[in-house]
This record gives sequence, C-alpha cells and structure tokens, in this order.
Amino acid sequence: MAGAAVESRLADIEKQCRGGLDAAALRTETLSRLRRVIPADAAFFATVDPVTLLFTSAAAEDPLGSATEQFLDNEFGRADVNKFAALAQAADPVASLDRVTHGDRSASARYREIMAPLGLGDEVRAALVTGHHCWGVLCLHREDSPAGFTADELDLLRRIAPHLAAGLRKALTARPSSEDTAPRPGGVGLILLDADRRLVSMSPEAEQWLDDFPDTDRRGAGPLPVTVHAVAAGPVPSTVRIRGRSGQWMALHTTQVGPQIGVVVEPARPAELGAVLLSAHGLTDAQTRVAALVVRGHSTRELVDELHISANTVQEHLTAVFDKFGVRSRRELVAAVLADLAGRQ
Repeated sequence: MAGAAVESRLADIEKQCRGGLDAAALRTETLSRLRRVIPADAAFFATVDPVTLLFTSAAAEDPLGSATEQFLDNEFGRADVNKFAALAQAADPVASLDRVTHGDRSASARYREIMAPLGLGDEVRAALVTGHHCWGVLCLHREDSPAGFTADELDLLRRIAPHLAAGLRKALTARPSSEDTAPRPGGVGLILLDADRRLVSMSPEAEQWLDDFPDTDRRGAGPLPVTVHAVAAGPVPSTVRIRGRSGQWMALHTTQVGPQIGVVVEPARPAELGAVLLSAHGLTDAQTRVAALVVRGHSTRELVDELHISANTVQEHLTAVFDKFGVRSRRELVAAVLADLAGRQ
C-alpha cells in the first residue's frame, strides 16, 4: 500500500481517537479503519481496569465468541506466550504469535487448543498503554495459513496503539449520551457461579446491574457479560471497576463461596475509584498524588510535608491538574471529581 495512503488512514484513526467517542463507538470506528492498513479476519477488543488488567468490556468477532470460555481459561489460568498482562508491562506492548514462537505456532497452547480448531493462524496482540497505564487490549487474527503478520504491520500497530489507549482513557470521563442513559441501579447484587463458571443463581439486584453493563455483545458467554466471566476467571478475591451506560460506576468483587465463586456487584466507593479517575484525566503519577490529597482536603503545607516537595512544586502540579480538569480552584476540582464519581452530567 502506498505510503501516502497509509499515513492518511493512520491520521484518520488518530482523529477518531481524539474525538471523545465512548469505548464502544471508538472500537467500531477504529477497527474498521485499522483493517484498511492491517487486514484481519477476526478481532478481539476489550477495555481493562488499569489496576487489575481484568476486562471491563469486551467484544469478540466470529469465530472468537464461540470460544470465549476457552480464551478466558488460557488468559487467566494457564501459562502461554503473548499474554495481555505481560504485554502491558513490556517495553514493547505489541507482538505476534509467529514472532514470539519463531514460527512454531504449536508452541502455544492457545494456538493448539483454541485457534487452530477455529481455523485461525497468526495473531497480533497489543496492550493499549498511555501514561504508564493500560486501558485496553486488542488482538487481530488471520485465517490459518503459513503467512502471518509482517514486521511492517506490527510497526503500524505500535504507532496507533498509544492513540487507541488515549481514546479509551478519555472515554472513561465522557458523559453518557441522553439517548443511551440506562436506569441507575442501586443496592448490592450477588451472582453465584459454579466451579466451571456456569451461572447458578443471581439476585434481582444483580439483574438490575447487568442491564447497566457496557457489554452489549454476549455471544459465547451465555446469560452473563464477558466481564463477569473474566473477573471470575481471574484471581479470587479480586475487584474490577466498571462505568455503566448510565454513567454510574460499579465495582465487582469476587469471593470464594465453598466450591462456588460469588461475584458481588455494588456501587463503587470513592476510595476504589480515585486513582483510576485521576489517571483517566491524563494526570501524571506526581499530579495524581497531589490531586488525591487535595480532594481529601489537605493544605499546601500538608502536601509539602507528606510528599516531601516544595510549595512551588505543589503549585506547579496543581496548575497542571486544574488545566486537565478544566477548573480554576481546589473547590472546583473537588466538585469535578465528585461529579465523575457519581457519573453526573
């Protein structure tokens, strides 16, 4: 493909990432454009909790959806190459199956047991990282053939991955549109799964929460969103934070209940969301520490003493925080953070 055409299409993807789209729209718009520069036969795209790296929404194209449980078992319960969590921590967050196995795809259990039976060959995976946090993951697949993804195609994905990450991060702070505002659930819900993560029972409160989940494509996951299966497949206990379609934040906590796994769904508490929301506004680690203490009511003197930095440095960080939140004072910052926590317009 001519260089000018590729650059134009990459610029179009970057424009979509800056457009303030929600995660579902960003996925749709960017995947269709990405395929024009990196052809693929199937794709998996998920947002993740930047703290736990567990999926918070996911979409798997055919034939991937039919093997959702197998992919989750491989991702969270078995040793294999090219795991998303490893890519999120790696210096290079993009890698293909052919390259990490030196062309021996059968060295991967995921290929032998899941991809090959589905007629899939090489895959390229990307952890979508910006600001030292991973906000999503992407996997592109090709039909099973000797030819896999080229080095040039991997380079193109490396170029666009940080822009996708920034778009997903921005989506966390976007307000829900009026036409997609779901009822705001409340209370504490409980979902019980058996040892094979099959649904045993679900409380009425949990059913209300499920209506607010961002997952709309549940093919291959049965009556529950992929997110619930993913958090149950991860370590127990664990917690994942999700922003619902209504704008309200929820927290999913897993616990062992005899041989069963319980998934508790409830409104997320501010302490569980602080770092996630501050990072979603593009704050650096130093700015996040300052903003978190300001929200708790700390004075400049207390910030200096606790963080061991000068008053001038505190003010520099605060100025940057105000700019990123679009506010002019500590009071306005606290109000903006509280609005984010509540999911209000």
